[in-house]
Amino acid sequence: MKNKKIIIPLLAIGLSAITAISCKEDFLDVVPTDRVSDASILNDSTLFESYVINRYLGVRLTNKEGDGNVPGFGRGFEYALWSSLTDESIYNNDDNTWFIQQGQLSPENTGIAGTLWGRSYRSIRECNYALTNIDQVGMSQSYQNILTAELRFIRAFRYHDLIRNYGEVVLMGDKVSQLGEDFADPAFFTRASIEEGLAYVTAELDAAAADLPAQNSNSWKEGRATKGAALALNARLKLYAASPLYTGGQNDTQKWQEAAQAAKAVMDMQQYSLYQGGYGELFLTPNSNEEMIFARYYNINSRHTALEIANGPNGYDGWAGNVPLQNLVDDYEMMDGSDFSWDNPEQAAAPYENRDPRFYETVLYNGADYRDRKVETFIPGGRDSKDGPANWNTTKSGYYLKKFVDERLPIQNPWNVAGTQNWIYFRYAEILLNYAEAQNEAVGPDASVYDAINSIRSRSGVEMPNLPEGLSQDEMRERIQRERRIELAFEEHRFYDVRRWMIADQVENTPAYGIEIVKAEDGTLTYNRMVSLQGKSFSTQHYWLPIPRAEVLASNNQLKQNPGYN
Repeated sequence: MKNKKIIIPLLAIGLSAITAISCKEDFLDVVPTDRVSDASILNDSTLFESYVINRYLGVRLTNKEGDGNVPGFGRGFEYALWSSLTDESIYNNDDNTWFIQQGQLSPENTGIAGTLWGRSYRSIRECNYALTNIDQVGMSQSYQNILTAELRFIRAFRYHDLIRNYGEVVLMGDKVSQLGEDFADPAFFTRASIEEGLAYVTAELDAAAADLPAQNSNSWKEGRATKGAALALNARLKLYAASPLYTGGQNDTQKWQEAAQAAKAVMDMQQYSLYQGGYGELFLTPNSNEEMIFARYYNINSRHTALEIANGPNGYDGWAGNVPLQNLVDDYEMMDGSDFSWDNPEQAAAPYENRDPRFYETVLYNGADYRDRKVETFIPGGRDSKDGPANWNTTKSGYYLKKFVDERLPIQNPWNVAGTQNWIYFRYAEILLNYAEAQNEAVGPDASVYDAINSIRSRSGVEMPNLPEGLSQDEMRERIQRERRIELAFEEHRFYDVRRWMIADQVENTPAYGIEIVKAEDGTLTYNRMVSLQGKSFSTQHYWLPIPRAEVLASNNQLKQNPGYN
């Protein structure tokens, strides 16, 4: 006798796993009390919808992942952020990140970058199971259409995670594999071209957008996909599709035009706008705000890593965590819109004065006001330096992370109250930046490109000068790339931006710089650039992640590895 069951934790948000159990004797056919059978789910529309909602979540596949809650899409709030695989930050305590920064990534040794393949395909199979069986569930056709669209969105997001990390991927269609099938079938392991993968996913998103609700409501809670979320994901993928890494270095004006049109589709909804309550506060609002398009929402009963202790200065009893690099700090403009330069004596003597306001909401630096005092990273004697308490948690870069950190939450004993910030997958500023980049590449820096960038720079609490008029297309490209670096810092964009622009071999081969600040007896401060992590290195194969060796071996070597990884 054969029983299939859907494993789904009751009264909790959890990941469902599908297992096939074969029993020859009835007395072995025990019904678990902590599981719900697939028959029960398919006979109950409420249970089925719960199954669908749980597909936004993934499974933990490595150590120190999903602290407090299981992962969602991408990486999100973990101890080591995705930024610590880039020139934005390093993870102070390593946790399998340093060797990636040092160019030692391999199929056998993937560190924190090794879970995306397995988690994504597991989720795709779970979505396919629901899509294949949704006709058996008793519900109205209109609501079935909405849930189908939701599943197609979730599946598309998983493919987005795969494509932007691995390039060519295996397209599973609606297939639901079962135990007992011929897993030597090459169809399980044949990777589609990047263009084919992108075409499939964007078509799925077009279909999803047509049936998803226009906005969240009491009956369609925040955190579930909307039309805007589908259009936003489509706009991001269209931008990727037009970028040099995805086109083999060719400049395809038509693809840039399509990317601009996809971003404009979100803008034309007139449903989203830039948050005007302060750049830092944007990431701390407990619910949605006008800028958020799609996010993972947390609350006191569903928390993530306690960011305040995980990233706080050692002098506050924090663990340092993801420490910003000088490489990023130097790219923040002066308040008048000019570049910062260490060759300017006035700026070099007071490097943290009169900078882009987003700097102060992103980075904790020596002299920054934080909680009940100023941050002290200087030596000798600085409380947040190696001369302070618990100096094994002293920043290796001279900086600490402020973005996402909520000063209203405690650093000490945060376990029952911290970890409630929302992780924003899409916000309106990204859409404007996507549009500006694509439009500039398609037609040059027209008025709409200026409007998109200047609206971000002029928002309340930022109020940076408009970009200078008369920029060439190349000059505007550089401005847009810097604006993305600053506006979207630590939001899982830099890793992919420098790759799709094909500049990673430049910026990721630049040393990971930090700052050492020496305080003289008279109080004078001297700033000395230092290397925070030795051996930073990037090679051509690192434009894509390696497929974990275990996946290749499981395919009997039918699954083709990415170039450059043996």
